[in-house]
Amino acid sequence: MPVCSVFLLSLKTSIPTFLAAVQATSPRLDPLVTAKVIRWIITPTSLSKESLLSPSSPWHVLVILPGALTTLPEHLQPLIENQWSIEAGIPSKLISTFSSTNHNLLHPSPVDVPPLTGSMVDSKTAPSAQSLELSGELRDWISGGKGPKGAVSMLNLLAFNPGLKDQYLEYGKAFAKSIGSKRGGVAKIVGKVLPESCDDGWDETLSFSASMFLQGEARIYRWAWLELTRSQMALAHYPSLEHFADMLAGEDYQAVNKRFRVGSLRDTCILCTSEVEVEVSGGVKANL
Repeated sequence: MPVCSVFLLSLKTSIPTFLAAVQATSPRLDPLVTAKVIRWIITPTSLSKESLLSPSSPWHVLVILPGALTTLPEHLQPLIENQWSIEAGIPSKLISTFSSTNHNLLHPSPVDVPPLTGSMVDSKTAPSAQSLELSGELRDWISGGKGPKGAVSMLNLLAFNPGLKDQYLEYGKAFAKSIGSKRGGVAKIVGKVLPESCDDGWDETLSFSASMFLQGEARIYRWAWLELTRSQMALAHYPSLEHFADMLAGEDYQAVNKRFRVGSLRDTCILCTSEVEVEVSGGVKANL
């Protein structure tokens, strides 16, 4: 199973400057995903909570690269303030077709974008989005046009309760068959977090912990989890934030979410991102 490395970065420079430096790397770095960090949808309660939620400066970029990398090349480090990373095993069939699949998802024909179901009309809101329900704050943020236009990619980190991963898989099947797919939702990357992602020496009395070390001036965070056989990452695509909200507001979605997803997770977090493109030549195709 191919290995990919997932990086969250806060930068000392602009996103276009950093992406141009990535493009100029030799040997060439060819990210599967490069995305601008927008906001948290669900925040972790235990899983790397301090390092994910309290970096010395906000996260700017999500980068997913093929191969096992504990850190990015040395010449990029002066551009980086903070770095958090994991490695995950991704099925080869996802990797081999990802470039074309992702391009089609990010640049769909209008006829391929499903209409909203109308579930947000007169929908009830939850006090919080922590159980992946539509909160009043999230609804107002989306309906107020404060988020990105067009497709969004949601980074999911998942830690399963003992014996309940199969229960979560029932949620995944329903997402792919109906409750997510009919809103254009696609789990375009799904991977198992590898034991090599954690450092030795963390407190084994803790379920979750994170380590931090310095490389130059950059703070490097590593995810450490006692029971890595039950951890997973995923990147989910939605045609728009409105489609994502339409799903959360749907009674059909919430019935499955509450039955299969919520109770199966020991901890989780979801980070909303908006992907950018780095041209093979000619610089950055984004106004960042």
